[in-house]
Amino acid sequence: MTKKQLALEVIDRLAKEYPDAGCTLDFDDAWKLLVSVRLAAQCTDARVNVVVEGLFDKYPGIKDLAEAPVEDIEKIVHPCGLGKSKARDISACMKMLHEQYNDKVPDDFDELLKLPGVGRKSANLIMGDVYKKPAIVTDTHCIRLSNRIGLVKDEKDPKKVEMALWKIIPPEEGSELCHRLVYHGREVCTARTKPYCEKCCLNDICKKQGVK
Repeated sequence: MTKKQLALEVIDRLAKEYPDAGCTLDFDDAWKLLVSVRLAAQCTDARVNVVVEGLFDKYPGIKDLAEAPVEDIEKIVHPCGLGKSKARDISACMKMLHEQYNDKVPDDFDELLKLPGVGRKSANLIMGDVYKKPAIVTDTHCIRLSNRIGLVKDEKDPKKVEMALWKIIPPEEGSELCHRLVYHGREVCTARTKPYCEKCCLNDICKKQGVK
Protein backbone atom coordinates (compact mmCIF):
# COMPACT_ATOMS: atom_id res chain seq x y z
CA MET A 1 0.00 0.00 0.00
CA THR A 2 1.45 3.35 -1.04
CA LYS A 3 1.23 6.38 1.25
CA LYS A 4 -1.44 7.88 -1.00
CA GLN A 5 -3.48 4.69 -0.79
CA LEU A 6 -2.97 4.59 2.97
CA ALA A 7 -4.08 8.22 3.26
CA LEU A 8 -7.27 7.56 1.30
CA GLU A 9 -8.07 4.54 3.46
CA VAL A 10 -7.47 6.54 6.65
CA ILE A 11 -9.70 9.34 5.36
CA ASP A 12 -12.48 6.88 4.53
CA ARG A 13 -12.37 5.01 7.83
CA LEU A 14 -12.15 8.07 10.06
CA ALA A 15 -15.02 9.70 8.14
CA LYS A 16 -17.18 6.70 9.03
CA GLU A 17 -15.95 6.67 12.63
CA TYR A 18 -16.40 10.42 13.23
CA PRO A 19 -18.95 11.66 10.67
CA ASP A 20 -19.79 14.80 12.64
CA ALA A 21 -16.27 15.83 13.65
CA GLY A 22 -15.56 19.54 13.40
CA CYS A 23 -13.69 22.36 15.06
CA THR A 24 -13.94 22.07 18.85
CA LEU A 25 -13.50 25.82 19.32
CA ASP A 26 -16.82 27.68 19.39
CA PHE A 27 -17.07 30.61 16.97
CA ASP A 28 -19.54 32.46 14.79
CA ASP A 29 -17.09 34.83 13.11
CA ALA A 30 -13.61 34.52 11.66
CA TRP A 31 -12.02 37.02 14.05
CA LYS A 32 -13.39 35.13 17.04
CA LEU A 33 -11.77 31.93 15.80
CA LEU A 34 -8.48 33.83 15.43
CA VAL A 35 -8.70 34.91 19.07
CA SER A 36 -9.68 31.45 20.29
CA VAL A 37 -6.97 29.57 18.43
CA ARG A 38 -4.33 31.93 19.89
CA LEU A 39 -5.69 31.27 23.38
CA ALA A 40 -5.74 27.52 22.73
CA ALA A 41 -1.93 27.27 22.74
CA GLN A 42 -1.09 25.05 25.74
CA CYS A 43 -4.72 25.23 26.87
CA THR A 44 -7.75 23.02 26.31
CA ASP A 45 -10.39 24.06 23.79
CA ALA A 46 -13.04 23.54 26.46
CA ARG A 47 -11.46 26.14 28.73
CA VAL A 48 -10.98 28.56 25.84
CA ASN A 49 -14.66 28.29 24.95
CA VAL A 50 -15.57 29.35 28.48
CA VAL A 51 -13.05 32.19 28.72
CA VAL A 52 -13.92 33.81 25.40
CA GLU A 53 -17.55 34.18 26.41
CA GLY A 54 -16.54 36.86 28.89
CA LEU A 55 -14.06 38.42 26.47
CA PHE A 56 -16.56 38.71 23.62
CA ASP A 57 -19.33 39.93 25.91
CA LYS A 58 -17.14 42.85 26.96
CA TYR A 59 -15.57 43.43 23.53
CA PRO A 60 -18.11 42.30 20.90
CA GLY A 61 -16.26 43.47 17.80
CA ILE A 62 -12.83 43.80 16.24
CA LYS A 63 -12.78 47.57 16.86
CA ASP A 64 -13.77 47.08 20.51
CA LEU A 65 -11.02 44.57 21.12
CA ALA A 66 -8.49 46.63 19.17
CA GLU A 67 -9.15 49.60 21.44
CA ALA A 68 -9.19 47.59 24.67
CA PRO A 69 -6.25 48.04 27.08
CA VAL A 70 -3.94 45.05 26.81
CA GLU A 71 -4.02 44.76 30.60
CA ASP A 72 -7.79 44.30 30.55
CA ILE A 73 -7.54 41.59 27.90
CA GLU A 74 -4.86 39.87 29.94
CA LYS A 75 -7.04 39.79 33.06
CA ILE A 76 -9.82 38.04 31.16
CA VAL A 77 -7.66 35.51 29.27
CA HIS A 78 -5.37 34.74 32.22
CA PRO A 79 -7.05 31.34 32.91
CA CYS A 80 -5.82 30.13 29.51
CA GLY A 81 -2.19 30.54 30.57
CA LEU A 82 0.54 32.71 29.01
CA GLY A 83 -1.85 35.62 29.49
CA LYS A 84 0.63 38.42 28.86
CA SER A 85 1.89 37.20 25.48
CA LYS A 86 -1.54 36.04 24.33
CA ALA A 87 -3.16 39.35 25.26
CA ARG A 88 -0.41 41.26 23.47
CA ASP A 89 -0.83 39.18 20.29
CA ILE A 90 -4.63 39.43 20.34
CA SER A 91 -4.48 43.20 20.79
CA ALA A 92 -1.95 43.65 17.99
CA CYS A 93 -3.87 41.32 15.68
CA MET A 94 -7.17 43.13 16.20
CA LYS A 95 -5.49 46.51 15.69
CA MET A 96 -4.07 45.32 12.38
CA LEU A 97 -7.42 43.91 11.26
CA HIS A 98 -9.13 47.18 12.17
CA GLU A 99 -6.56 49.54 10.69
CA GLN A 100 -5.38 47.64 7.62
CA TYR A 101 -8.13 45.17 6.73
CA ASN A 102 -11.29 47.18 7.46
CA ASP A 103 -12.37 44.80 10.21
CA LYS A 104 -12.27 41.81 7.84
CA VAL A 105 -10.22 38.66 8.32
CA PRO A 106 -8.39 38.00 5.03
CA ASP A 107 -9.15 34.82 3.12
CA ASP A 108 -5.61 34.60 1.74
CA PHE A 109 -3.13 32.32 3.52
CA ASP A 110 -0.12 34.62 3.14
CA GLU A 111 -2.11 37.63 4.33
CA LEU A 112 -3.21 35.69 7.42
CA LEU A 113 0.42 34.94 8.24
CA LYS A 114 1.12 38.68 8.42
CA LEU A 115 -1.19 39.00 11.42
CA PRO A 116 0.48 39.06 14.86
CA GLY A 117 0.30 35.72 16.65
CA VAL A 118 -0.92 33.87 13.56
CA GLY A 119 1.15 30.92 12.39
CA ARG A 120 0.52 28.21 9.81
CA LYS A 121 -1.74 26.22 12.14
CA SER A 122 -4.02 29.21 12.82
CA ALA A 123 -4.01 30.30 9.18
CA ASN A 124 -4.94 26.82 7.98
CA LEU A 125 -7.73 26.61 10.53
CA ILE A 126 -9.21 29.88 9.25
CA MET A 127 -8.83 28.82 5.63
CA GLY A 128 -10.52 25.48 6.19
CA ASP A 129 -13.20 26.18 8.79
CA VAL A 130 -14.20 29.72 7.85
CA TYR A 131 -13.52 29.97 4.14
CA LYS A 132 -13.87 26.28 3.24
CA LYS A 133 -10.63 26.29 1.29
CA PRO A 134 -8.00 23.50 1.24
CA ALA A 135 -6.21 23.36 4.58
CA ILE A 136 -4.13 21.02 6.70
CA VAL A 137 -3.88 21.87 10.40
CA THR A 138 -0.82 20.17 11.87
CA ASP A 139 -1.56 20.27 15.57
CA THR A 140 -0.09 17.83 18.07
CA HIS A 141 -2.71 15.16 17.32
CA CYS A 142 -2.16 15.38 13.58
CA ILE A 143 1.62 15.13 13.97
CA ARG A 144 1.48 12.22 16.44
CA LEU A 145 -1.05 10.18 14.51
CA SER A 146 0.50 10.84 11.11
CA ASN A 147 3.76 9.39 12.41
CA ARG A 148 2.16 6.43 14.16
CA ILE A 149 -0.04 5.50 11.23
CA GLY A 150 2.78 5.88 8.74
CA LEU A 151 1.62 8.87 6.72
CA VAL A 152 4.94 10.53 7.58
CA LYS A 153 8.15 9.04 8.93
CA ASP A 154 9.88 10.31 12.08
CA GLU A 155 8.88 13.90 11.40
CA LYS A 156 7.85 16.24 14.22
CA ASP A 157 8.25 19.65 12.59
CA PRO A 158 4.72 21.00 11.93
CA LYS A 159 5.52 22.63 8.59
CA LYS A 160 7.37 19.57 7.28
CA VAL A 161 4.48 17.32 8.33
CA GLU A 162 2.06 19.69 6.60
CA MET A 163 4.09 19.69 3.39
CA ALA A 164 4.35 15.89 3.42
CA LEU A 165 0.60 15.50 3.93
CA TRP A 166 -0.19 17.89 1.07
CA LYS A 167 1.52 15.38 -1.26
CA ILE A 168 -0.75 12.47 -0.31
CA ILE A 169 -4.05 13.96 0.86
CA PRO A 170 -6.64 15.34 -1.60
CA PRO A 171 -6.85 19.10 -0.90
CA GLU A 172 -10.58 19.03 -0.26
CA GLU A 173 -10.16 16.35 2.44
CA GLY A 174 -7.43 18.00 4.52
CA SER A 175 -9.46 20.14 6.89
CA GLU A 176 -11.99 17.48 7.92
CA LEU A 177 -9.30 14.80 8.19
CA CYS A 178 -7.38 16.95 10.67
CA HIS A 179 -10.49 17.44 12.81
CA ARG A 180 -11.06 13.69 12.81
CA LEU A 181 -7.45 13.07 13.80
CA VAL A 182 -8.07 15.31 16.82
CA TYR A 183 -11.11 13.25 17.85
CA HIS A 184 -9.25 9.98 17.25
CA GLY A 185 -6.20 11.27 19.10
CA ARG A 186 -8.25 12.20 22.13
CA GLU A 187 -10.39 9.07 22.28
CA VAL A 188 -8.25 6.23 20.91
CA CYS A 189 -4.72 7.04 19.75
CA THR A 190 -3.89 8.90 22.94
CA ALA A 191 -0.67 10.64 23.92
CA ARG A 192 -0.51 10.41 27.71
CA THR A 193 -1.71 6.83 28.04
CA LYS A 194 -1.04 3.72 26.00
CA PRO A 195 -3.05 3.96 22.75
CA TYR A 196 -6.19 1.83 22.65
CA CYS A 197 -5.06 -0.06 19.56
CA GLU A 198 -7.46 -2.93 20.18
CA LYS A 199 -10.46 -0.71 19.45
CA CYS A 200 -8.88 1.39 16.70
CA CYS A 201 -10.56 1.41 13.29
CA LEU A 202 -7.11 1.75 11.70
CA ASN A 203 -5.58 -1.18 13.58
CA ASP A 204 -4.97 -3.39 10.55
CA ILE A 205 -3.33 -0.67 8.42
CA CYS A 206 -1.34 1.17 11.07
CA LYS A 207 2.44 1.23 10.97
CA LYS A 208 2.53 1.16 14.77
CA GLN A 209 1.00 -2.32 14.59
CA GLY A 210 3.79 -3.49 12.32
CA VAL A 211 1.76 -3.28 9.12
CA LYS A 212 4.04 -2.66 6.11
